Amino acid sequence: MTETSDSKNLEPIRLKGIGVSPGVVVAHVYLLKPDQWHVLKRELKPDEIEHEICRFEDALIETRRQIKTIQKNLETRTAIGDASILDAHLMVLDDRTLIEEVVNGIRENLLNAEFVVKTATERYAAVLESVEDDYLRERVTDIRDVARRIVHSLSGKDDETLGDIDGEYVLIAQDLAPSLTASLRKEQVLGIATDHGSATSHTAVMARAMEIPAIVGLRDVSNQIHTGDLIAMDGNRGIFIIRPTESDLEEYGRLAETRRSISQGLTALHDKPAETRDGHRILLSANSEGPDELDAVLQYGAEGIGLFRTEYMFLSHGSSMSEEEQTKIYTHVAQRLSPSPVIIRTQDIGGDKFLADNQSRKEANPFLGCRSIRLSLLYPEHFKRQLRAILRASASKNVKIMYPMISGAKEVLQANALLDESKEELRKRGIPFDENLDVGIMVEIPSAALTADIIAKHVDFFSIGTNDLVQYSLAVDRVNERVAYLYEPMHPAVLKLMKYTIDAGHSAGIWVGICGELAADPLATPLLVGLGLDELSVAPAAVPIVKDVIRALDQTRAAELANAAMGCKSAGEVLGLCRELTSEVAPELLDIL
Repeated sequence: MTETSDSKNLEPIRLKGIGVSPGVVVAHVYLLKPDQWHVLKRELKPDEIEHEICRFEDALIETRRQIKTIQKNLETRTAIGDASILDAHLMVLDDRTLIEEVVNGIRENLLNAEFVVKTATERYAAVLESVEDDYLRERVTDIRDVARRIVHSLSGKDDETLGDIDGEYVLIAQDLAPSLTASLRKEQVLGIATDHGSATSHTAVMARAMEIPAIVGLRDVSNQIHTGDLIAMDGNRGIFIIRPTESDLEEYGRLAETRRSISQGLTALHDKPAETRDGHRILLSANSEGPDELDAVLQYGAEGIGLFRTEYMFLSHGSSMSEEEQTKIYTHVAQRLSPSPVIIRTQDIGGDKFLADNQSRKEANPFLGCRSIRLSLLYPEHFKRQLRAILRASASKNVKIMYPMISGAKEVLQANALLDESKEELRKRGIPFDENLDVGIMVEIPSAALTADIIAKHVDFFSIGTNDLVQYSLAVDRVNERVAYLYEPMHPAVLKLMKYTIDAGHSAGIWVGICGELAADPLATPLLVGLGLDELSVAPAAVPIVKDVIRALDQTRAAELANAAMGCKSAGEVLGLCRELTSEVAPELLDIL
């Protein structure tokens, strides 16, 4: 692959995206053009209806075969294990609501299967694109990927592949379909950069699992670059440079060597505890978006799952997902991680979110509306279905349950009452569960933090969700570009809420953890340890570097830092203290952060 002749004398272009998979790369690029799949609308004759429905059913079977083949190939090439990262695709194919909608669309509207499939899935995708939850919004890619494959199967079009591209390259795209990402080969694809995506996208999950450096959210990189252009990218910091200068190349070469050296050292920490030099033990867990990340949790040496999100399961099935279906997933996760603890968070879905049975209603301000625990309490039978499933999985004795978006003790008491009802229902059915199951809450609303001493009497642990706690405390939407600069996790107000929560929890004899993105920032690690947190739950790939900082610290020195931070006037001052201590205990990390 050669550099484009018209770009050699152009100035460098420096872009900032979201680094989702670490690593430094200098290489030429291959630009993947969008797959424009146009579908024609064709009216059917009455005697064509049954044949068209059979075509659709055959396409479902063929699409399932393709995805299973991709999963099988992926198992042999990565650390993803059973390649369950594509299970969301299979769930879409099994979604009776969607299947019946397509069949009814063919039968009632006398339209061809290709058109009905695309129309139905685009309706689902449009609803998901409007939600505020990054993870659920990313599932739009799953739905469109499956729909595209079904339409291709109906039309007899070959699967999209990258197998005919020669040489090594960094892949550039507007977005990557999950099934296409799964077909990438690490020995050929040196890096990935996309216009769209977030840390929860399948592109991000796959890139981390395949250990391919990746940056997403670069907005319009695909419009500023051509196949053959030379680039430099840093998957840690999200920095992407088109046509780097000689000094850029020298710097990135040095960074690549430094990171290789540090990476080798971090690998050796896999089986070592997250313990400070003066013997203070921290439980270092991992956040998990779903079963597809279990292999990464184990691979990076986490000591359990501090936050297992259950939202992904309701993408296709909605609230119609049965107790048995949920139990199977939760049990698989618990048994796979046993005896390490697994904290399962109940459904954190808003009133604006997609549910197959259309329970959701459009709200003017869904961020402050009927979502998470509020929605669960509004539909108690649906909530108890999930509670019973989690309870049944708890028979492995390593499961804990956590309620999201708690604003006060009243909601905890209501949720616990439904949990007690669920336990009694299982007892009557003779189904075993852990009678001593721990129950905790996410502390992500200021009112919960400020009444933590009251709430602590009714739970076994707290887990501070800094992502929302920061947004609610500072009135800042972190995805709004105009105010994102105000999103400061180390703001003194946020630190005081965290400190009050930690002290209230410890006074009541319960442990306190953190599962927001702040926990995965190595520069914040000294502060979090000093504040007295008992557990940190981070993205799987962040486990080694956070563990490295913990093991380099003295608890007493970290406590001094935290005390000093409580007197700071700005987030910048707090960050300065953290950077200063990190430079003392782990100076090599500053070069790559």
